[in-house]
Amino acid sequence: MPRVFLVEDESTIRSTLRDTVPWGQLGYEFVGEATDGEMALPLIGSTHPDVLITDIKMPFMDGLSLSKLVLKEFPNTKIIIISGYDDFEYARQAIEIGVEQYLLKPITKANLMNVLREVKEKIEQEQEQRNYQAQFQRDSQEYEQFARRSFMEQVVEGKLSVQQIYEDAGRLGLELKAQSYCIALFSAMGETYSDTDARVREDLLGHFMKHPEYLLLRWNLSTYMLLIMGEKSRMDSYIQSCIAAITNRYSVYDGQKPWYVAIGMTAGRLSQLPECFEDVSRLWAYRYIQPETHILTSETVKTPGAKAASADLENFDVSKFNTDMLLEIMKSAAPEEIPNIISEFLLDISDAVGSQPFCHYVMLSTRFTAIQFVNSLGIKQDKLLEGVTCQDMTDRNVEMNDIRKYMSEFLMQAVKLRNQSSANQYKDILGRAVDYIDSHFTDDSLSLNTVAKEVNISANYLSAVFSQEMKSTFVEYVTSKRMNKAKELLRTTDKHSGEIALEVGYKDPHYFSFLFKKTQGMTTREYRAGGKH
Repeated sequence: MPRVFLVEDESTIRSTLRDTVPWGQLGYEFVGEATDGEMALPLIGSTHPDVLITDIKMPFMDGLSLSKLVLKEFPNTKIIIISGYDDFEYARQAIEIGVEQYLLKPITKANLMNVLREVKEKIEQEQEQRNYQAQFQRDSQEYEQFARRSFMEQVVEGKLSVQQIYEDAGRLGLELKAQSYCIALFSAMGETYSDTDARVREDLLGHFMKHPEYLLLRWNLSTYMLLIMGEKSRMDSYIQSCIAAITNRYSVYDGQKPWYVAIGMTAGRLSQLPECFEDVSRLWAYRYIQPETHILTSETVKTPGAKAASADLENFDVSKFNTDMLLEIMKSAAPEEIPNIISEFLLDISDAVGSQPFCHYVMLSTRFTAIQFVNSLGIKQDKLLEGVTCQDMTDRNVEMNDIRKYMSEFLMQAVKLRNQSSANQYKDILGRAVDYIDSHFTDDSLSLNTVAKEVNISANYLSAVFSQEMKSTFVEYVTSKRMNKAKELLRTTDKHSGEIALEVGYKDPHYFSFLFKKTQGMTTREYRAGGKH
């Protein structure tokens, strides 16, 4: 219900308008009154009216001055000026400011009521358009912003100057002018579809999308990035809220599925984001090294640092190295993560690297585990070994860099073979998903989750794979199918737009009309009249 505020210095007129206009019947809520602009301004700031009715000539602050200030602070406010002066200059200034209506005294009740009805209709239309625009933005984002991800990749790799960051951010509609920044990475492992996964994902991503202090991006198939930004004094609060949002939602898994969030260092400059990303990537590697630690921060991740080499394994905790960790890395790590993971792992076992038997044990375990992994994918070990150049290291004394190179080559080759195998697998899944969409795009209940459930893959994976292979987000693809069908019906039938909306999958005919104009550049009527393309 629109809220209305009245400013009038003549008490008789003010009380008459306040008490005789049937605000409730007109669909308004009367929220306050004042005798002049100076008295009104703080009250308007606290009541946030949708409509301001103000006299033009008042002591202390007149109606035009008040209108300027209100529209600067609340640009969607509709202002009705009442005036006893039939002066063109006043009317010209009112129009220039953006006043909605200019009424001359004496004002009749009927005239004011008609104006209020017109203004209310306009408010509702504008709100409807804002709602449709917000829905369109939510749908079209699909949490898949390739341009934004490409931009952030360049930022964290240090490829852009600060000026270029601001310019590119402006073109992408990103506000990156904060006192402090921090990068977080989070994910819950899992590829198969479940209702719980879908619900948790939508709830969590929707939460971050609503808060301007978080910029959400998909980073890879299983991982999301959050750029946290704001005033320096509030960063700790934003970080703790981020951790709480993820922890509260992922707690439903109760140990059934691994989930992690890593929070890196904070920085006061955009130019320091590469350092922030390097720090959070280092922490992110510990989801394999310390899999029981869900929240990875500089406080929760314990790195021993370099220690004096031990001549034997007597005091070394051999459980620090187990092949399950290697299998998890090969199953889910992205190729670009491997160097970081190995570096942090070797740091973690640095106190045992002086033992040659242990070093050879680590290297041989890596080799045999990688062979076991690729065999489980149906790939012969020859494919693995042909991509490794350092197979003969295990028969001589080795140092830290030798181990790093050996592990890197085996794990990188295994992950490469995994990705090739997954690509073949996902082509089949994606084909089934596209077939399902093509057969059901006119169903108003069609969603990413329904398609994911149909092909038994998580919505998270389907969204990423779909965009990667189709070069289009799920929503963009479905919208295109529906718009093409709508254009066909506009060309070949006499059905009105409301009927067509329902036939192509939209319950709300107004939203359909909004989408049609947004995506096709013209209204359905203009298209039918001959503006076809």
